[in-house]
Formats: sequence, structure tokens, C-alpha cells
Amino acid sequence: MAAFVLNRTATYHARSISLPSRPHPLTVKVEEQLNRLRSSEGSSSSSIEHNLAGLKDLHDCVDDLLQLPLTQQVLAREKSDKCVNEVLDGSLRMLEVCSTSRDVLLQTKECVQDVQSVLRRKRGDELGIDNEVASYLTSRKQVNKAIQKCLVDLKKIESKRVFSAFFEKDHNVVAIVGMLREVEAMSLSLFESLLSFVSGSRPRSKSSGWCVVSKLMNPKRNCAHICEMEKVDHVFSELISHKSCNLQITYVQKQLETLELSISGLEASLECVYKSLIKTRVSLLNILSQ
Repeated sequence: MAAFVLNRTATYHARSISLPSRPHPLTVKVEEQLNRLRSSEGSSSSSIEHNLAGLKDLHDCVDDLLQLPLTQQVLAREKSDKCVNEVLDGSLRMLEVCSTSRDVLLQTKECVQDVQSVLRRKRGDELGIDNEVASYLTSRKQVNKAIQKCLVDLKKIESKRVFSAFFEKDHNVVAIVGMLREVEAMSLSLFESLLSFVSGSRPRSKSSGWCVVSKLMNPKRNCAHICEMEKVDHVFSELISHKSCNLQITYVQKQLETLELSISGLEASLECVYKSLIKTRVSLLNILSQ
């Protein structure tokens, strides 16, 4: 079977895996998946959901690669080395961030469903609606605090991450560990995009809140870059601070339904990623326990 090699003395900053003339198909597949995710753009729920599906496929490829005898021999032989332990630590980091992402999605969806229930039951009861909207906004603030803490932690990981050097390492070790580091970096980057989407942490318009809502209610105006989460946040803020605006409840319900569908899609994709992450970590633990 062809060995895994890099085209130069490797460090973590090497961005791609150079393969021998007859590379193993799985190494090619992993690199292709990484390249697709690197080139993917967009911060809408549909683009993030698409990227999560790609991330799941990436980790499935990685797990297949970990099942190869050569991969297992190399990692088992180097299991006491710092660079291999860093990879194991990385698998735990990915699981923790993914778990946090699942929690904030679930909490956000529950908030959305609570408001939908009140809107259906208390149409015309302004006080009841206002109370539930205020409760939703309070819950959103709590969710965003958890998200911001996680995002800050991710930035710290990125800025402080110092990997052990690859000097005098076997080429196979260099390629396998380097690839796993790339996969971790890509995974954390996509989780960061997901958390930013849920928090709605995008540059706010300098226009007044009502102007933003007016644009949202007029499909002829340009609002393509305003995500579902932001739409609902803006609308609810206006319901609380501008009661005289008399936003149509049917419009609010439509926005909530759209948001719930988006969250459900993200939840399903993230659950698949979580299962793949668990599978990969178990494979690493089994290899390193040999």
C-alpha cells in the first residue's frame, strides 16, 4: 500500500497534503473534502447545513483512514509522542464544541416553539404576546452569552495552539498527523460559523430598527444577507419597543416557522457530525490503547 508523505519538511502551517505517485484513494478523498470545505462560502442556514453535511463526510473519510493497518501501525508506534497526543486532545475539543452547538440549537428551537404556541393561543391578547416575546428575547441573551464564551474560547485555541515540531519524524507520521490537524482546524472553523449564525453576530445596520423590519417585510428590497435568526430578533425587538407599528401576526408566524425549519435542518446535520466525531475518537482511543 502506498505510504502517506508530504512534499516538504512539514509543520502545521503546510496547507495541503502532497501525495505520492500512487496515493491511497482515502488520502485523496480526505484532501478533496477539505478543499471543498475551504472553498465553500456563505453564512445562511442552508449553506451552513450544506457544510455540516460535508464535515460529516470528511470525518467518515478520516475514520475509514484510521481503519487502515498502516495508519494504525504508525499511530500506535508513536502513541507516546506529543504530536499524536495533540491529535487526541483535538478530537475531544471538537466533541465539546459540537456538543455546545447542539445545546444552543436545542434551546433556541424551544424558545421559538414557545412563542409560536403563544401566538396561536393568544392572538389579540397583546399582553400575553408581549410577555412571551420578552421572555424569548431574554432567553436569546442567555443563549448568546454561552455562544460568545464558546467563540472566545475558540479564538484562544486558535491563537495559543502550538504544535510539536515534525522534525526527524517518519513521513507517514507527518502526513497522518498533519491531515488530522487540518481536519480539526476545519471542524472548529465550521462550528464557529454555526455559532455565529445562531447568535446573529453580524454587523448591524446603522439604520433604525424599524427601517430594518420594513425592509424585511418588503421582499423587493435587498435583504439577502440578513439571516433567519436576525429577522426574528429584529421583528421581536420592534414588537417590544414599537407597539404602534402593528406588525402582522401572520408575518411574525411565518418568520418563526422559517426559523424553526432552519434550526431543525441544522440540528439534524449537526447530530450526524456528532456521531461521526464520536466514532473517530473511539477509533483513535482504540489505536492508542494498543
